[in-house]
Amino acid sequence: MAKHESLGSMLEPGQYVVLEGAHDWGLGQVQSVAGERVTVNFENAGKRVINIQNAELTPVDPAGRASR
Repeated sequence: MAKHESLGSMLEPGQYVVLEGAHDWGLGQVQSVAGERVTVNFENAGKRVINIQNAELTPVDPAGRASR
């Protein structure tokens, strides 16, 4: 199983994430997961659809600490 597939199955609505390489977007909350497309509402960038084949979302707790 590819890394993006395992991450997609781990993400669920309501979970908090950050986008690696775009930390200025701030903390994001997962809105929906459809295969490799994850809709996330970021505090500084608004709602974005992220293709997890091309970008890495890191799960965090609401205080911003990595939860891997």
